[in-house]
Amino acid sequence: MKTSRFIAVAWTALLLSISAIYAKKKGDGFVSIFNGKDLSGWKTPSGDHAWKVVDGVIDYEAKGGNLISEKSFEDYVLRIDWRFKRTAGPKYNAKLFDADGNVIGKKPVKNADSGIFVRGSGKSQVNLWCWPCGSGQLWSFHGSKDASIRKGALPKVNADKPVGEWNEMEITMKGETITVVLNGKTVLDQSKMPGVGNKGHIALQHHGGYNAKSRTWSSASALIQFRNIKIKEL
Repeated sequence: MKTSRFIAVAWTALLLSISAIYAKKKGDGFVSIFNGKDLSGWKTPSGDHAWKVVDGVIDYEAKGGNLISEKSFEDYVLRIDWRFKRTAGPKYNAKLFDADGNVIGKKPVKNADSGIFVRGSGKSQVNLWCWPCGSGQLWSFHGSKDASIRKGALPKVNADKPVGEWNEMEITMKGETITVVLNGKTVLDQSKMPGVGNKGHIALQHHGGYNAKSRTWSSASALIQFRNIKIKEL
């Protein structure tokens, strides 16, 4: 009798625990800002552009301008998946950095290039590319005279997956401070971005393109896809 009662209590506790985990997961505060069907909630560039939705993902072929969220955000956590479909064009001379963020040379790489503007402007760009330092680098701050900001702009580790594979990125913005986790690894840890402001739209970057006259790609074209875009405002 006691054994049966113990089993019943244990089973009830297990069910309550599972329910609590499910409720926490269901109510994690994240809201989707891409519905997987169309570009509702986003501002497309004026004129001819190549932003579209294909098989539930945002697809881009380096034509037009940036894709910008209609809403502006203050402090938030953004989760977004991205991948480069392929590289195109000649090799690009990517910069090489030492551990302190100083440029120490260049290396030719097959490159694709895009970015996420976390406060709407190009100054707030988080790089997505094929450089040896890895994605997550803060382009506008890599040449800062402030050693701590320059070092903070450099990814701690190259956590990118190969071209063609999906990357999972989480970006936390608090004021002008950013943390970036890429594929489970922290590549930026509370890095400072002075001057980007405390509020702004999220933009997916147009970079490079296709020259219709010569029928050639630039060496750093954005041939990219995005999916699973969710945000939690803090």
